[in-house]
Amino acid sequence: CLSVSSPRSAGSIHCEWREFFWNPRTHELMGRTATSWGLILLFYLVFYLFLAGMFVLTMYIMLLTLDDYKPTWQDRLTTPGMMIRPKGDQLEISFSVSNTESWDGFVQNLNNFLSPYNDSYQVQTNDNCPPDQYFIQEDSGEVRNNPKRSCQFNRTMLEECSGVSDRFYGYSRGEPCILIKLNRVIGMLPGKDGQSPYVTCGAKREDSDKIGRLAYYPPNGTFNLMYYPYYGKKAQVNYTQPLVAVKFLNASVNTDIYVECKINSNTLADGNERDKFAGRVSFKLRINDK
Repeated sequence: CLSVSSPRSAGSIHCEWREFFWNPRTHELMGRTATSWGLILLFYLVFYLFLAGMFVLTMYIMLLTLDDYKPTWQDRLTTPGMMIRPKGDQLEISFSVSNTESWDGFVQNLNNFLSPYNDSYQVQTNDNCPPDQYFIQEDSGEVRNNPKRSCQFNRTMLEECSGVSDRFYGYSRGEPCILIKLNRVIGMLPGKDGQSPYVTCGAKREDSDKIGRLAYYPPNGTFNLMYYPYYGKKAQVNYTQPLVAVKFLNASVNTDIYVECKINSNTLADGNERDKFAGRVSFKLRINDK
């Protein structure tokens, strides 16, 4: 390209850009010859293939350390969490006895939750285990004892809160049932010397005169030892999580009652004050008569 303009004209700048992109005299593309471009592309190809190989090798070695049935590393809480059913909005159970629509959702929630606990299903899938002792199923060396069996937890064990004798779980009479479950923790042994952990519920100090009498199902509100240890979802496919039902027999009406339920065990540590779900659960109960 030639240009007679001075100083540098737009034509000369355009010419310089054209030569930078492709210089026919030196056969350079963007300042590099074909050989130079080939070498630099080869370098990056080898470099990224090396990185990909390192990633694949690292993943392969990591997968060799994993167990399909049991976590290799388990950062377990000292005390498992607790939760209630039905949960309601923000752990609040509020309803009016005379207004069917206010508690119909709670009843439907409990029906859906308890459907796997039907006695007919439990008899078909799980074992009738001896109570008050762990149901331990060890592997035989390299031979896996899988799938592992599980113990029956029949819906009728919840008695008045099973939804069998009272299909409304007490909500139609102002005597609601609350189900409590302890979160699953693989390998946890929650009691010793044949003493099963049990649940106790009570009102906050300012509400102690409002809560009234409580009934627990199964008796004494126990999570029987026969449901432990838990071996994991894949190893113990039919595992049925034990439950405790609490029935409020004569709680005060038209007032808020703040309730706390907690687990009592001779092996589990007390819950941490900073974790309101560790070994305990708090919820608000309000029963309106109109």
